[in-house]
Amino acid sequence: MKIIWIRHAENRQKEWAERLGITRQEVENVLRNPEQIVRGDQNVLIAQSRRTNGLLRILFKIEKDARKILTLYWTSRVIKYWQEKKNDNTI
Repeated sequence: MKIIWIRHAENRQKEWAERLGITRQEVENVLRNPEQIVRGDQNVLIAQSRRTNGLLRILFKIEKDARKILTLYWTSRVIKYWQEKKNDNTI
């Protein structure tokens, strides 16, 4: 699967690398094999996996044979975003 990084997503990854050591490779690994994918607004999908007492969330869109990363972030609010009933990492 091809992964496309937009500039905003690259900048966010660098910010999170400084804060929590989140690497580009880790982001791509979560995007390829997330614990869960949930739907966001406006046809945005969110790949998410638990990480260090929180959740790494990657917002992306599918474009042809690629996943385009729009932004990403880590949050400690796992209960707010984790969907126990929809633990399905397929699209």
